[in-house]
Amino acid sequence: MKRMVLIGLVAGALLATGAWAETAQQERMKSCNADAGKQQLSGDARKAFMKSCLSGGAMPGSKATTQQQRMKDCNAEASGKQMKGDARKAFMKSCLSGKSN
Repeated sequence: MKRMVLIGLVAGALLATGAWAETAQQERMKSCNADAGKQQLSGDARKAFMKSCLSGGAMPGSKATTQQQRMKDCNAEASGKQMKGDARKAFMKSCLSGKSN
């Protein structure tokens, strides 16, 4: 009987402290990952976005940071020019760094 009470108290304490709940970082990872998927980011662009988002950059659904906006603009321009492969990577690198194209 004492064991059952002790187990119940420990389980209650774990639930109360959120030890079994998702951490804020896990929630942020899910949100950032979903947002990167919505933006159809891949490769280095996705890595850069995830790094920014997970390190405390703008949360998905909030006002985009300047770098995120630049990424969207550069991505849209590259898509408009129907760039693919190495040419797209080179263009994105140049565009994101702010150098003239």
